[in-house]
Amino acid sequence: MREGRFSARLPVKILIRATNWIGDAVMSLPALRQVRGRFPDAHIAVLGRPGVLDLYSRESFSNETVPLAGSSFSRKYTLAVSLRRMRFDCAILFQNAFGAAALAFAARIPRRIGYARDGRSPLLTCAVRVPRPGEIPRHESYYYLELLRRAGLMDAPLPEEPEIRLEGADRACANGTRLLAAAGLEPPAIGISPGAAYGGAKRWLPERFAEAAVSIARASGHPVALFGSAAERDLCGSIAGQVAAHKIPAVNFAGETTLARFIDMAAACAVFLTNDSGAMHVASALGVPTVAIFGATDHVATGPASAHSRVVRHPVECSPCLLRQCPIDHRCMTRVGAAEVAETALHLLK
Repeated sequence: MREGRFSARLPVKILIRATNWIGDAVMSLPALRQVRGRFPDAHIAVLGRPGVLDLYSRESFSNETVPLAGSSFSRKYTLAVSLRRMRFDCAILFQNAFGAAALAFAARIPRRIGYARDGRSPLLTCAVRVPRPGEIPRHESYYYLELLRRAGLMDAPLPEEPEIRLEGADRACANGTRLLAAAGLEPPAIGISPGAAYGGAKRWLPERFAEAAVSIARASGHPVALFGSAAERDLCGSIAGQVAAHKIPAVNFAGETTLARFIDMAAACAVFLTNDSGAMHVASALGVPTVAIFGATDHVATGPASAHSRVVRHPVECSPCLLRQCPIDHRCMTRVGAAEVAETALHLLK
Protein backbone atom coordinates (compact mmCIF):
# COMPACT_ATOMS: atom_id res chain seq x y z
CA MET A 1 0.00 0.00 0.00
CA ARG A 2 1.39 3.39 -0.98
CA GLU A 3 1.46 6.30 1.42
CA GLY A 4 -1.70 8.36 1.31
CA ARG A 5 -3.92 5.59 -0.09
CA PHE A 6 -6.23 3.12 1.61
CA SER A 7 -8.01 0.13 0.17
CA ALA A 8 -11.64 0.65 -0.80
CA ARG A 9 -12.62 -2.40 1.24
CA LEU A 10 -13.28 -1.13 4.73
CA PRO A 11 -11.63 -3.07 7.54
CA VAL A 12 -13.87 -5.10 9.82
CA LYS A 13 -11.28 -5.45 12.59
CA ILE A 14 -8.58 -2.91 13.39
CA LEU A 15 -5.71 -3.35 15.82
CA ILE A 16 -4.10 -0.20 17.18
CA ARG A 17 -0.68 -0.54 18.81
CA ALA A 18 -0.78 2.03 21.58
CA THR A 19 2.15 4.07 22.81
CA ASN A 20 4.01 2.88 25.90
CA TRP A 21 3.80 5.95 28.13
CA ILE A 22 0.72 7.44 29.76
CA GLY A 23 1.39 10.97 28.55
CA ASP A 24 1.86 9.82 24.96
CA ALA A 25 -1.27 7.70 25.29
CA VAL A 26 -3.31 10.76 26.26
CA MET A 27 -1.84 12.79 23.40
CA SER A 28 -2.81 10.06 20.92
CA LEU A 29 -6.50 10.15 21.93
CA PRO A 30 -7.57 12.60 19.17
CA ALA A 31 -6.07 10.28 16.56
CA LEU A 32 -7.82 7.24 18.02
CA ARG A 33 -11.13 9.07 17.84
CA GLN A 34 -10.41 9.89 14.21
CA VAL A 35 -10.02 6.17 13.50
CA ARG A 36 -13.40 5.49 15.06
CA GLY A 37 -14.97 8.34 13.11
CA ARG A 38 -13.56 6.99 9.85
CA PHE A 39 -14.62 3.40 10.58
CA PRO A 40 -17.72 3.66 12.80
CA ASP A 41 -18.73 0.01 12.39
CA ALA A 42 -15.30 -1.58 12.77
CA HIS A 43 -14.21 -3.61 15.77
CA ILE A 44 -11.27 -1.67 17.22
CA ALA A 45 -8.86 -3.31 19.66
CA VAL A 46 -6.08 -1.41 21.42
CA LEU A 47 -2.87 -3.34 22.12
CA GLY A 48 -0.57 -1.93 24.78
CA ARG A 49 1.20 -2.27 28.09
CA PRO A 50 -1.13 -3.38 30.91
CA GLY A 51 -0.32 -0.25 32.92
CA VAL A 52 -1.61 2.01 30.15
CA LEU A 53 -4.68 0.10 28.98
CA ASP A 54 -6.90 1.44 31.79
CA LEU A 55 -6.85 4.71 29.88
CA TYR A 56 -8.36 3.18 26.75
CA SER A 57 -10.82 0.81 28.40
CA ARG A 58 -13.04 3.77 29.35
CA GLU A 59 -13.15 5.28 25.87
CA SER A 60 -16.01 4.64 23.46
CA PHE A 61 -13.72 4.33 20.41
CA SER A 62 -12.35 1.04 21.77
CA ASN A 63 -14.22 -2.26 21.64
CA GLU A 64 -11.55 -4.15 23.57
CA THR A 65 -8.03 -3.89 24.93
CA VAL A 66 -5.29 -6.48 24.47
CA PRO A 67 -2.39 -6.50 26.97
CA LEU A 68 1.19 -7.05 25.93
CA ALA A 69 2.21 -10.22 27.76
CA GLY A 70 5.95 -9.59 28.20
CA SER A 71 9.20 -9.03 26.34
CA SER A 72 10.56 -12.58 25.98
CA PHE A 73 10.60 -14.18 22.54
CA SER A 74 8.25 -16.97 23.62
CA ARG A 75 5.65 -14.53 24.93
CA LYS A 76 5.88 -12.37 21.82
CA TYR A 77 5.44 -15.47 19.65
CA THR A 78 2.43 -16.58 21.70
CA LEU A 79 0.89 -13.10 21.36
CA ALA A 80 1.50 -13.09 17.59
CA VAL A 81 -0.27 -16.44 17.28
CA SER A 82 -3.17 -15.16 19.38
CA LEU A 83 -3.48 -12.01 17.25
CA ARG A 84 -3.35 -14.13 14.09
CA ARG A 85 -6.37 -16.09 15.33
CA MET A 86 -8.24 -12.85 15.92
CA ARG A 87 -8.02 -12.12 12.17
CA PHE A 88 -7.43 -8.39 12.12
CA ASP A 89 -7.74 -6.65 8.76
CA CYS A 90 -5.54 -3.69 9.60
CA ALA A 91 -2.94 -2.62 12.17
CA ILE A 92 -2.22 1.05 12.90
CA LEU A 93 1.02 1.49 14.79
CA PHE A 94 1.19 4.58 16.97
CA GLN A 95 4.21 3.08 18.70
CA ASN A 96 7.38 3.75 16.72
CA ALA A 97 9.50 0.70 17.53
CA PHE A 98 10.61 -1.98 15.09
CA GLY A 99 9.02 -4.57 17.38
CA ALA A 100 5.54 -3.13 16.84
CA ALA A 101 5.82 -3.70 13.10
CA ALA A 102 7.42 -7.12 13.59
CA LEU A 103 4.52 -8.24 15.78
CA ALA A 104 1.90 -7.08 13.28
CA PHE A 105 3.83 -8.82 10.49
CA ALA A 106 4.12 -12.05 12.51
CA ALA A 107 0.40 -11.86 13.25
CA ARG A 108 -0.20 -11.82 9.46
CA ILE A 109 -2.30 -8.69 9.58
CA PRO A 110 -2.67 -7.81 5.89
CA ARG A 111 -2.56 -4.01 6.20
CA ARG A 112 0.09 -2.51 8.47
CA ILE A 113 0.33 1.27 8.79
CA GLY A 114 3.04 3.16 10.63
CA TYR A 115 5.79 5.72 10.35
CA ALA A 116 8.80 4.69 8.26
CA ARG A 117 11.41 4.67 11.00
CA ASP A 118 13.56 2.33 13.10
CA GLY A 119 14.30 0.21 10.02
CA ARG A 120 10.80 -1.24 9.90
CA SER A 121 9.55 -0.03 6.50
CA PRO A 122 9.87 -3.49 4.84
CA LEU A 123 7.43 -4.87 7.43
CA LEU A 124 4.79 -2.21 6.70
CA THR A 125 2.33 -2.14 3.82
CA CYS A 126 1.90 1.61 4.32
CA ALA A 127 5.20 3.14 5.45
CA VAL A 128 4.46 6.81 6.16
CA ARG A 129 7.21 9.41 5.90
CA VAL A 130 8.02 10.97 9.29
CA PRO A 131 7.15 14.71 9.38
CA ARG A 132 10.12 17.02 9.12
CA PRO A 133 10.53 19.84 11.67
CA GLY A 134 8.09 22.62 10.87
CA GLU A 135 5.80 20.53 8.64
CA ILE A 136 3.14 20.08 11.33
CA PRO A 137 2.31 21.93 14.56
CA ARG A 138 4.71 21.15 17.40
CA HIS A 139 2.29 19.58 19.89
CA GLU A 140 2.82 15.83 20.00
CA SER A 141 -0.86 15.09 19.39
CA TYR A 142 -0.38 16.22 15.78
CA TYR A 143 2.27 13.55 15.24
CA TYR A 144 -0.38 10.82 15.58
CA LEU A 145 -3.02 12.72 13.60
CA GLU A 146 -0.54 13.29 10.78
CA LEU A 147 0.12 9.55 10.54
CA LEU A 148 -3.55 9.05 9.75
CA ARG A 149 -3.69 11.98 7.33
CA ARG A 150 -0.68 10.78 5.34
CA ALA A 151 -2.05 7.24 5.26
CA GLY A 152 -5.30 8.51 3.75
CA LEU A 153 -7.34 7.79 6.87
CA MET A 154 -8.20 11.39 7.72
CA ASP A 155 -9.80 13.85 5.33
CA ALA A 156 -10.30 16.77 7.69
CA PRO A 157 -7.49 19.30 8.17
CA LEU A 158 -5.47 19.20 11.36
CA PRO A 159 -7.14 21.20 14.16
CA GLU A 160 -5.65 24.62 14.88
CA GLU A 161 -5.37 24.05 18.63
CA PRO A 162 -5.01 20.78 20.52
CA GLU A 163 -7.83 20.09 22.97
CA ILE A 164 -7.73 16.65 24.55
CA ARG A 165 -10.46 15.16 26.71
CA LEU A 166 -11.02 11.86 28.48
CA GLU A 167 -14.55 10.50 28.42
CA GLY A 168 -16.54 9.84 31.56
CA ALA A 169 -14.97 12.59 33.68
CA ASP A 170 -18.17 13.04 35.72
CA ARG A 171 -18.39 9.33 36.51
CA ALA A 172 -14.70 9.26 37.38
CA CYS A 173 -15.15 12.26 39.69
CA ALA A 174 -18.00 10.51 41.53
CA ASN A 175 -15.83 7.42 42.04
CA GLY A 176 -12.85 9.50 43.08
CA THR A 177 -14.90 11.48 45.56
CA ARG A 178 -15.78 8.23 47.33
CA LEU A 179 -12.15 7.05 47.28
CA LEU A 180 -10.82 10.29 48.75
CA ALA A 181 -13.49 10.33 51.45
CA ALA A 182 -12.68 6.72 52.35
CA ALA A 183 -9.04 7.75 52.82
CA GLY A 184 -10.04 10.49 55.26
CA LEU A 185 -9.91 13.48 52.91
CA GLU A 186 -12.88 15.76 52.36
CA PRO A 187 -13.10 16.19 48.58
CA PRO A 188 -12.27 17.98 46.42
CA ALA A 189 -8.53 17.78 47.05
CA ILE A 190 -5.45 19.60 45.85
CA GLY A 191 -3.74 16.95 43.74
CA ILE A 192 0.04 16.89 43.53
CA SER A 193 2.22 14.68 41.35
CA PRO A 194 5.84 15.71 42.01
CA GLY A 195 7.59 12.92 40.11
CA ALA A 196 8.53 12.38 36.48
CA ALA A 197 9.46 9.00 35.01
CA TYR A 198 11.80 10.43 32.39
CA GLY A 199 14.31 11.83 34.89
CA GLY A 200 15.14 14.34 37.60
CA ALA A 201 15.62 17.26 35.21
CA LYS A 202 11.82 17.51 34.85
CA ARG A 203 11.18 17.68 38.61
CA TRP A 204 10.40 20.88 40.44
CA LEU A 205 11.75 21.16 44.00
CA PRO A 206 9.75 19.05 46.53
CA GLU A 207 9.79 21.77 49.20
CA ARG A 208 8.25 24.21 46.73
CA PHE A 209 5.46 21.78 45.92
CA ALA A 210 4.80 21.66 49.65
CA GLU A 211 4.96 25.44 50.03
CA ALA A 212 2.58 26.00 47.11
CA ALA A 213 0.19 23.35 48.42
CA VAL A 214 0.07 24.97 51.86
CA SER A 215 -0.73 28.38 50.34
CA ILE A 216 -3.52 26.94 48.17
CA ALA A 217 -4.95 24.89 51.04
CA ARG A 218 -5.06 27.87 53.37
CA ALA A 219 -6.85 29.98 50.77
CA SER A 220 -9.27 27.28 49.60
CA GLY A 221 -9.75 24.97 52.55
CA HIS A 222 -9.03 21.88 50.45
CA PRO A 223 -6.89 18.95 51.70
CA VAL A 224 -3.90 17.60 49.77
CA ALA A 225 -3.51 14.29 47.92
CA LEU A 226 -0.10 13.11 46.70
CA PHE A 227 0.21 10.76 43.69
CA GLY A 228 3.10 8.91 42.12
CA SER A 229 4.67 5.54 41.44
CA ALA A 230 5.97 3.16 44.09
CA ALA A 231 9.47 4.50 43.41
CA GLU A 232 8.19 8.00 44.23
CA ARG A 233 6.57 7.07 47.53
CA ASP A 234 9.33 8.60 49.67
CA LEU A 235 9.30 11.77 47.58
CA CYS A 236 5.54 12.13 47.98
CA GLY A 237 5.75 11.20 51.66
CA SER A 238 8.24 13.98 52.27
CA ILE A 239 5.90 16.55 50.72
CA ALA A 240 2.88 15.15 52.60
CA GLY A 241 4.83 15.46 55.85
CA GLN A 242 5.75 19.08 55.17
CA VAL A 243 2.12 19.91 54.38
CA ALA A 244 0.81 18.05 57.45
CA ALA A 245 3.22 20.01 59.63
CA HIS A 246 1.03 23.04 58.89
CA LYS A 247 -2.06 21.21 60.22
CA ILE A 248 -3.38 20.60 56.71
CA PRO A 249 -4.74 17.10 55.92
CA ALA A 250 -2.49 15.31 53.44
CA VAL A 251 -2.45 11.69 52.25
CA ASN A 252 0.27 9.97 50.24
CA PHE A 253 -1.23 7.64 47.60
CA ALA A 254 2.03 7.01 45.73
CA GLY A 255 2.39 3.37 44.75
CA GLU A 256 -1.10 2.54 46.01
CA THR A 257 -3.27 3.25 42.97
CA THR A 258 -3.82 1.60 39.63
CA LEU A 259 -4.13 3.93 36.66
CA ALA A 260 -7.90 3.50 36.79
CA ARG A 261 -8.04 4.54 40.45
CA PHE A 262 -5.69 7.44 39.81
CA ILE A 263 -7.93 8.70 37.00
CA ASP A 264 -10.90 8.61 39.37
CA MET A 265 -9.09 10.39 42.19
CA ALA A 266 -7.53 12.98 39.89
CA ALA A 267 -10.99 13.77 38.54
CA ALA A 268 -12.09 14.53 42.12
CA CYS A 269 -9.38 17.18 42.58
CA ALA A 270 -10.17 20.89 42.62
CA VAL A 271 -6.77 21.69 41.12
CA PHE A 272 -3.68 19.68 40.19
CA LEU A 273 0.00 20.65 40.53
CA THR A 274 2.51 18.65 38.53
CA ASN A 275 5.66 18.46 36.47
CA ASP A 276 5.63 17.46 32.80
CA SER A 277 4.36 13.92 33.37
CA GLY A 278 1.69 11.40 32.53
CA ALA A 279 -0.29 12.60 35.55
CA MET A 280 -0.29 16.11 34.07
CA HIS A 281 -1.83 14.87 30.82
CA VAL A 282 -4.46 12.79 32.64
CA ALA A 283 -5.53 15.62 34.97
CA SER A 284 -5.68 18.11 32.12
CA ALA A 285 -7.68 15.74 29.89
CA LEU A 286 -10.17 15.25 32.72
CA GLY A 287 -10.84 18.99 32.68
CA VAL A 288 -9.27 19.49 36.11
CA PRO A 289 -7.57 22.90 36.48
CA THR A 290 -3.91 21.94 36.08
CA VAL A 291 -0.73 23.87 36.81
CA ALA A 292 2.31 22.32 35.12
CA ILE A 293 5.86 23.38 35.92
CA PHE A 294 8.13 23.09 32.87
CA GLY A 295 11.86 23.47 32.48
CA ALA A 296 13.90 20.81 30.70
CA THR A 297 11.16 19.81 28.27
CA ASP A 298 9.29 21.64 25.52
CA HIS A 299 6.04 23.09 26.86
CA VAL A 300 4.73 23.64 23.32
CA ALA A 301 5.35 20.05 22.22
CA THR A 302 4.22 18.17 25.34
CA GLY A 303 2.28 20.70 27.39
CA PRO A 304 -1.26 20.12 28.71
CA ALA A 305 -3.87 20.51 25.97
CA SER A 306 -6.74 22.13 27.84
CA ALA A 307 -8.15 25.61 28.33
CA HIS A 308 -8.22 24.83 32.06
CA SER A 309 -4.46 24.29 32.27
CA ARG A 310 -1.55 26.66 32.72
CA VAL A 311 2.19 26.22 32.27
CA VAL A 312 4.57 27.95 34.66
CA ARG A 313 8.15 28.27 33.46
CA HIS A 314 11.12 30.63 33.44
CA PRO A 315 12.89 30.74 30.07
CA VAL A 316 16.62 30.14 30.41
CA GLU A 317 19.29 29.86 27.73
CA CYS A 318 19.67 26.07 28.02
CA SER A 319 15.96 25.14 28.05
CA PRO A 320 14.49 22.96 26.69
CA CYS A 321 17.52 20.67 26.90
CA LEU A 322 15.50 17.40 26.94
CA LEU A 323 18.08 15.83 29.25
CA ARG A 324 17.22 13.32 31.95
CA GLN A 325 19.50 14.96 34.51
CA CYS A 326 20.66 18.58 34.67
CA PRO A 327 24.44 18.82 34.24
CA ILE A 328 24.65 22.30 35.83
CA ASP A 329 22.47 24.08 38.40
CA HIS A 330 18.87 23.17 37.37
CA ARG A 331 18.16 26.87 36.88
CA CYS A 332 15.05 26.26 34.76
CA MET A 333 13.33 24.81 37.84
CA THR A 334 14.96 26.67 40.72
CA ARG A 335 13.81 29.98 39.25
CA VAL A 336 10.16 28.96 39.50
CA GLY A 337 8.85 30.13 42.86
CA ALA A 338 6.16 28.54 45.00
CA ALA A 339 4.22 31.81 45.24
CA GLU A 340 3.70 32.11 41.48
CA VAL A 341 2.57 28.49 41.20
CA ALA A 342 0.09 28.97 44.07
CA GLU A 343 -1.16 32.22 42.56
CA THR A 344 -1.71 30.53 39.19
CA ALA A 345 -3.61 27.67 40.86
CA LEU A 346 -5.83 30.02 42.88
CA HIS A 347 -6.61 32.00 39.76
CA LEU A 348 -7.78 28.80 38.06
CA LEU A 349 -9.89 27.92 41.09
CA LYS A 350 -11.82 31.16 40.67
